Amino acid sequence: MTNTPSANIIGIFTPGFHNQHDCRELKRLLGELGIAVNQVIPEGGYLKYLRDLPRAWFNIVPYREVGLMTATFLEKEYGMPYISITPMGISNTADFIAQIGKLVNVWAYALSEKRLNYKLYVDNQTKFVSQAAWFSKSIDCQNLAGKEAAIFGDATHAASITKILVKEMGIRVSCSGTYCKHDAERFNEQVQGLCSEIVVTEDHTEVGDTIARIEPSAIFGTQMERHIGKRIDIPCGVISSPVHIQNSPLGYRPFLGYEGTNQIADLIYNSFNLGMEDHSPDVFGGHDTKGVSTKSLSTDRSDSDINWTPEAESEPNRIPGFVRGKIKKNTEVFAKQNNIPEITIDATYAAKEKSSP
Repeated sequence: MTNTPSANIIGIFTPGFHNQHDCRELKRLLGELGIAVNQVIPEGGYLKYLRDLPRAWFNIVPYREVGLMTATFLEKEYGMPYISITPMGISNTADFIAQIGKLVNVWAYALSEKRLNYKLYVDNQTKFVSQAAWFSKSIDCQNLAGKEAAIFGDATHAASITKILVKEMGIRVSCSGTYCKHDAERFNEQVQGLCSEIVVTEDHTEVGDTIARIEPSAIFGTQMERHIGKRIDIPCGVISSPVHIQNSPLGYRPFLGYEGTNQIADLIYNSFNLGMEDHSPDVFGGHDTKGVSTKSLSTDRSDSDINWTPEAESEPNRIPGFVRGKIKKNTEVFAKQNNIPEITIDATYAAKEKSSP
């Protein structure tokens, strides 16, 4: 065991969502708490150094999807405690540091008869480094009251963002979901009571159908949900893998720690704000105001005054359900704009060609 407090960070790897930024923020946080980083694995690790893992006082597992099995193995074989609280958001970061304090004080008191107290550090970081607490009380954040969000991603990020939206920003979450079916029980425990609906599935079509049915003000998910949002005109903030290269920023954008709270607050606000800006012409008028609303995603055309031929009626059934309503509505808008009294198969193709970039 090292002479001074130390920890292993387990689960950081190159393709992980903002993992490099998160690792840097974790190192900064630990350094300010007086805790050395023994090893970071698997990122930057070497096989010959794995034997030194047990020298650390404890292990940190920031993401349950990667590293939890290693941490439980080290606990079983070497008696090493581990922390699996994800320091994402003000509340979770404070809990994470409190857990560190408990583990460190077990040995610190035995070695130096001194107990460490991180309360002042947490208070200062919350007041002067993180701006999220201040932002949650600002008029900008209060303007988001009444907005609804849908969340989907890995269990770690989806659960953490759900907590931040509901507990720290006062935003309603209509649906929270994950594709990590192996961790479904714990995910349910984490988000139970914080959202109206919980979805655990690996079927992206089911996710798309759910989002289309709910029609939230914003989506927070993976690149798949971003594609869904673009198709049904709902803004999406990417919070989890799988991601596109554009979600691998060169600048410093951690999701963990106190700097991470700022990045997440920006992402949440900008995602909702993007949605409001996109629809502001409809609210305030102007040359971009649409003559016919296309917001409805329902596939029910009972309120439509345009007839469809049987052949045209069957055409939308060939596309995924979560965009079917949008396609039908766009086709009807095209027909009205071009004075087409009845939608034929040729009209559907013309509408599709018109909407294609």
